[in-house]
Amino acid sequence: MVKIPPYLKKGDLIGVMCPSSKMELQAAEYAAGVLSSWGYRVHLGITVGTSFHNFSAPDELRLEELQDMLDDPEIKAVVFGRGGYGMVCILDKLDFTRFRKHPKWLCGYSDVTTLHAHIHERYGIPTIHSMMCSGITPETIDNEYVNSLAAVLKGKSYRYTTPSHTLNREGSASGLLVGGNLSLLANVSGSKSQIDTKDKILVLEDIGEYRYNIDRMMYNLKRAGWLDKLAGLVVGSFTDGKETTTPFGQTEYEIIHNMVKEYDYPVCFGFPCGHQPENYALKLGVKHDLKVGELRSTLVCK
Repeated sequence: MVKIPPYLKKGDLIGVMCPSSKMELQAAEYAAGVLSSWGYRVHLGITVGTSFHNFSAPDELRLEELQDMLDDPEIKAVVFGRGGYGMVCILDKLDFTRFRKHPKWLCGYSDVTTLHAHIHERYGIPTIHSMMCSGITPETIDNEYVNSLAAVLKGKSYRYTTPSHTLNREGSASGLLVGGNLSLLANVSGSKSQIDTKDKILVLEDIGEYRYNIDRMMYNLKRAGWLDKLAGLVVGSFTDGKETTTPFGQTEYEIIHNMVKEYDYPVCFGFPCGHQPENYALKLGVKHDLKVGELRSTLVCK
C-alpha cells in the first residue's frame, strides 16, 4: 500500500535546504516569500546561501540538515533549493526510520531524482517532482507551473495536456508515475535505488548532455530492464544538448524513440517538465492515467 504524506494546510511549516549545489541567499529568500504567500511558514536551513566548492556545504553538514528536516515532526514538506550534484554523496547515510512513520512531501527534480528513486523503491512513499526554489522567481511567480506546485501540495487533482508530437506512439496506460532526470536514473541503475519499472509510467528529462551520452545512458536503462515492461513513457525536455566535433546524427528525442520502438506502450514526447520554465509538478509513486492521442496527450492524477 502506498503511504501518501499528509497534504498541507495553512500555517504548516515548509523546510528549505540545499542537499547538493549552492544557491544564493537572495534567490532563496524570494522563493520563501512566495511559499509564505501561499499561507505557509517557511524555515530556511543553514545550507542556503552557503558555499563549499561546488556544493552548498560539506557532506556532513548537508547530511545533518536533511536528516533533521526528515525527522522534524513540525516540518510538513521540504522544497529543495536547487539541484546540481551531491545527493548521492549523502544518500546511504540517511536514516528514514522516522520519515517512514511520519512521511512528508519532498519536492524537487534534477539531482533530487536520486532521492525520489530511492524512497520510491525502498519505501513506496510518494514524492513530488517539481521546480525548486531556484525556479520560483519574479518572472515565474504567477505562471501555471509554479501554481501547479502550490496545487499539488494542497492535494488537488490535476490534468495536464500537451500537443501531439510526431514521434509519439498513441495509446492509453495507467500506473504509478516514476523517474526524473535520465543521468541520475542511469547513475542509480544497478544499485539498491534502482526502480522496478514494471507496469509503471516512466518520465525522463535531462540537460546539458552530449547526445552520444544520452544514447549510452538509454542503453544502460534498456540493458538493465528499465524499458521492457513499462505501462507508458513520458519524455520531458532535453535542454542544452551538446555535440562533439562530429555530430551524433540523432536528436535526443530520436535516440529515445529508436530505443523504445520495439515496444508497444504509449510514448509521449514534449511533455512540459524538466530543466525549463515549463515544469509541471508531478506526484511520483502515485497512480496516473496517460492518454497519447492524435491531437494531444493528457496525464491525469486524481
